[in-house]
Amino acid sequence: MNKHIIAIGGGGFGRDSSSCLIEKYILNQTEKSNPSICFLPTATGDDDTYIVRFYSIFTRLNCIPTHIEFFKRTIDLEEHIMNQDIVFVGGGNTKSMLAIWKDWGMDNVLKRAYNKGVIMCGVSAGAICWFTSGITDSWDNKLKILPCMDFIPGTCCPHYDEEESRIPYVKKILKEQKLINCIAIEGGSAMHFINGKPFKNVSFKRNKNSYDVFYSNHQFIQKTYMTIQL
Repeated sequence: MNKHIIAIGGGGFGRDSSSCLIEKYILNQTEKSNPSICFLPTATGDDDTYIVRFYSIFTRLNCIPTHIEFFKRTIDLEEHIMNQDIVFVGGGNTKSMLAIWKDWGMDNVLKRAYNKGVIMCGVSAGAICWFTSGITDSWDNKLKILPCMDFIPGTCCPHYDEEESRIPYVKKILKEQKLINCIAIEGGSAMHFINGKPFKNVSFKRNKNSYDVFYSNHQFIQKTYMTIQL
């Protein structure tokens, strides 16, 4: 059983509901005609409008959409997650999301589901949470490296081309040797990992990329991953 993580750098149903290209790509990875997908909007405090946008898209696709809330009465996490084909984690405040999950034991539930073959995916906070660490703006006006769930090794930076502070920050921390390398994902693209290893960049907007970014011989290098253009 292969293990999949699809980390979206920015975009998708949270912002643009016109194409559904990345959503369809994620659903197709299950190879099922009507897969079950559970949305976790924890990072926005279970924002109602975000939940509505999720259902407005996925009820039009061939799937069974559900969601889990932590700020109302919460369902049996283990029973529900272990019966999903896909878990989709929304964007927002990564630090707060991980703290809530840890208190509920959701991190352990997700790890068991991932090892069982449930596809894990998400955007922004929902992209970086699967890595050893991620570059986050959970703190106001300050990017930081945040320890995450470590399902796959490495550090992830979403919104690489969308927010002007991202590239300078990545350059700075690499030059200071705080990281050896960083997986940087542009908006409109997603990095697909299979069994913990990079598979391909999935571009759902024209010419959007993911990079392995590192310093070598005092030079800043961006090595582009092979791309599937949707």
